[in-house]
Amino acid sequence: MDRIFYPLLVLCVAFLTFVAGAFVVLTKVFPYEHFHDAYEAMQAVYHQSADYESPYLTNLWRQARTDERGVTIYEPGETFDGLTLYASSHAQKALLISMDGKVVHEWALPLRGIWDNPDRKLRPDGFIAWEHVYMYPNGDLIAMYVGMGDTPWGYGLVKMDKDSNVIWKYWDYTHHHFDVADDGSIYVLTNEIHNNVIEGYEHLAPPRLDDYVVVLSPEGKQLKKVSILDALLRSRYGRMMRAGPAWNIKSDFLHTNSVDLIEAEAASNFPAVSEGQVLLSLRDIDTMAVLDLEKEEVVWAVEGSWHRQHDADMLLNGNIMLFDNWGHYKDGGGSRVVEFDPMTLETVWTYAGDSKHFFESGIRSGQRQLPNGNLLITESDGGRLLEVNRAGETVWEFINPVRGGKDDKLIPVLFFGAQRYKPASLDAGFRAVINFAGADGKKISPSASETK
Repeated sequence: MDRIFYPLLVLCVAFLTFVAGAFVVLTKVFPYEHFHDAYEAMQAVYHQSADYESPYLTNLWRQARTDERGVTIYEPGETFDGLTLYASSHAQKALLISMDGKVVHEWALPLRGIWDNPDRKLRPDGFIAWEHVYMYPNGDLIAMYVGMGDTPWGYGLVKMDKDSNVIWKYWDYTHHHFDVADDGSIYVLTNEIHNNVIEGYEHLAPPRLDDYVVVLSPEGKQLKKVSILDALLRSRYGRMMRAGPAWNIKSDFLHTNSVDLIEAEAASNFPAVSEGQVLLSLRDIDTMAVLDLEKEEVVWAVEGSWHRQHDADMLLNGNIMLFDNWGHYKDGGGSRVVEFDPMTLETVWTYAGDSKHFFESGIRSGQRQLPNGNLLITESDGGRLLEVNRAGETVWEFINPVRGGKDDKLIPVLFFGAQRYKPASLDAGFRAVINFAGADGKKISPSASETK
């Protein structure tokens, strides 16, 4: 009897446990939340070890499309000549190059050597990169550190001098992008995990990665922090979240990826917005939104024909320009840069490459309008910077010269936010130390009076 009773007892206990577990999962009663959180944590640990075994397996590296390296196109007289700043995913550094691709200055500051936040453990160095950088005229630089395989993946901002010495540090879950105002204030995106249920929006289920806009003083001190999701839901545009996001990945329901401070001239040409508000790109709901930081409310928002877009900029003429990563389907898929009138939603300009000039990046990427009207475009997946005129002609092209992986077939991505500077816009002290020569081969004088 014992040989029959004990196996039956074990089967009965197992069956009742299964039934109880199914009931908890279906009804989500106690202790469902604890089991769910444990399962999510286990999944995160598994994917971190399986999907991030090597930096080459992450989206920091892509298959190289060409063996060409450095500057491959340069049309003097057609370009807005100057020095170009960019960050590459292969190292925690930023580089400043001349029009011929020569490195004239670089900043390098590994996070591990300056990290003093006891609450977080860093990823290995090969998984850490500078996702966005900004250079001041005196050579000071702000770098945003992120770690592939972490959630949240942002580590913070560090301001350093021209010699890569730390000026200040701001540790938070910063990600994607920041903007610097004329008064030195910094507008940066951060996020954090929330476990609350939002009444009326239960489908935005926790654990949820919520985005914020944080305002920092020029000295890196936090002045204000505004929840983007709360600001959207309390506005008349909250209905955009009724159906949930079109591109949801692991409860990252908005995936805000750029913040652009609206200037007075731009606001004067687009009456729906005001100076000091910020334009946001909300990737996972294919939306452009304007956030009023004082009201903590979204005051304008629109969806369009773009998909998974990045780097929304409000131009001085009031138009909006963005990098449309997935919206160019006419030629079988691809990316494009779009400028549109936000009052009529009419597309006024676009660049999408052509059959001879492949143009595509599934993630990241962006553009910056130059003073002569040309666009400096970052095609991240291609590891490429290109300057394009309004006729759609490429007048300058730079391909990341770094290679890695088996047989050097992989190329590190370039992060959006590349900037072009006239040498004379830089302080004389910084010009004196950079290794830059003008068209005549002579080093630029610290007293050069060239206009910006």
